[in-house]
Amino acid sequence: MRVAHLCDSARGRERVTASEAERGSVAAELAIALPAVVLALVLGIGALSAAARQVSLQDAAADAARVLGRGEEQASAARIVRTAVPDAVVSSRSDGDLVCATASVDVAIAGSLRLPLQASSCALSGGR
Repeated sequence: MRVAHLCDSARGRERVTASEAERGSVAAELAIALPAVVLALVLGIGALSAAARQVSLQDAAADAARVLGRGEEQASAARIVRTAVPDAVVSSRSDGDLVCATASVDVAIAGSLRLPLQASSCALSGGR
């Protein structure tokens, strides 16, 4: 059902329907909502990327701990971690029969939001 409103104009009275009176409101609502939708998408994609990087970092830390447990050099462990996750740094420590590796890296989400990621893993030090 169409609702008509009367409008006064310089030429006299003319009929304006409700749909004509609301013309452009959809464009205005889209202009307001679109930046929020784009921001949510960018942050969501960045969060998924950071989660994938965390999984890679954890796997690299486990590989580094195994390499150190076999008695290989710290440089070998660092190379393994940097191959899996560029710009990552690795540190190690011995704890009794265990050798532990900790890998860390900063990840940028949406270009400006920095998120520090860290993963640790331990292995038996049977190679020493």
